[in-house]
Amino acid sequence: MGHLQDRLKEQIPDLQARAKKLVLEKGSSVISDVTVSQAYGGMRGVRGFVCDTSNVTADEGLIIRGHPLLDIIDILPEEVFYLLLTGEIPDAPALEDLSAQFKEKQNVPDYVWNVLGAMPANSHPMTMLTTGIMVMQEGSEFKKQYNAGIKKSDYWEPILEDGISLIAKLPALAAGIYRMHFEKGDRIEHNPELDWASNFAYMTGLDDPDGDFQKLMRLYLMVHCDHEGGNVSAFAAHTVASALSDPFYSVASGLNGLAGPLHGLANQECLKFVLGVNDHFGKVPQKAEMAEYCWDWLNSGRVVPGYGHAVLRCPDPRFVSFLDFGKKHINNDNIFSIVELLYEIVPKVLRDQGKAKNPWPNVDAASGSLLYYYGLTEFKFYTVLFSISRAMGMIAQMVINRALGVPITRPKSVTTDWLEKNS
Repeated sequence: MGHLQDRLKEQIPDLQARAKKLVLEKGSSVISDVTVSQAYGGMRGVRGFVCDTSNVTADEGLIIRGHPLLDIIDILPEEVFYLLLTGEIPDAPALEDLSAQFKEKQNVPDYVWNVLGAMPANSHPMTMLTTGIMVMQEGSEFKKQYNAGIKKSDYWEPILEDGISLIAKLPALAAGIYRMHFEKGDRIEHNPELDWASNFAYMTGLDDPDGDFQKLMRLYLMVHCDHEGGNVSAFAAHTVASALSDPFYSVASGLNGLAGPLHGLANQECLKFVLGVNDHFGKVPQKAEMAEYCWDWLNSGRVVPGYGHAVLRCPDPRFVSFLDFGKKHINNDNIFSIVELLYEIVPKVLRDQGKAKNPWPNVDAASGSLLYYYGLTEFKFYTVLFSISRAMGMIAQMVINRALGVPITRPKSVTTDWLEKNS
């Protein structure tokens, strides 16, 4: 057992007691009403289940365990995983222990590479990633202990063990897929001196003389870790895990949702737009030119990718963190300069147009430009990066839900006939 496991053993009884008390004392309290438009509109805004790892507010954006993102922007991904689970940022011994657990379990079995090597050469990197995860399911500790008759109250422990094992392997798995799919050469072994995110950057083999790409990966893999429980990837993983499917099955399910063009692929569309601006002008345009371009774009019936957020009434703090990183580390780059210029121009244009209630950018409006600058130019790999990070939030939610004994997810559906008669 490690520091993280010991801390959770201390915390979980209180968490269980709080949940039990809420159900007993306030179990009949109504927390949401559902309209017909919500039932047909993807259940947007319907409060239907509990997620303690993070929440998103209109005025602050992502808040992780009570910490607004920008207040903890310098912590490592290992630290944010500990925070997601316990509500605490680990002290030095706890961080060292968790990092050691990741390093102990980081090697991807050879049979995974054999399977991936047998796949069609044009297989999408996300297909390769979820296939690799599924192939490793045979080693699930939860599956083993469940079949042996583990007590329900102890389910969370092998779930966490599986989760740590999977998270530990994701950098090597993803970097190996990158080198395999894009024909970059042989896989690169991990560097025992590097942290979890830095090792991913190192194993891609991308040129990084100043270590800035490693710094970007620490930031990137931290800020994408979680975003409440109702987004497609988190909710898909939650639903599958509620059937007591192990983390390998559940994370793969969530990441298959992340692969959709309305979810994890959005950063590609944002970068394509920025590159299109650069191609159109052949330079960084003047403000007036940029505003006219955006108006022409909107008047043609299209949207500016990455802008016009459905929830936020402020810039996405994840966007702000990437913008600040670029300002600190990037000089004289047209692509990033266009991202900065769009931030100056687009919100005003959208306000003047009057169709977007909240004209602010989300994280996708900036993230792709930074990856592109550091040489990771293969668009279809970007969602794999997102996946490495988002798995932390999925697994943290699974551990907590199994500790609380949350039952299988099974909302009630109604028919169109029923709505016509009863609404």
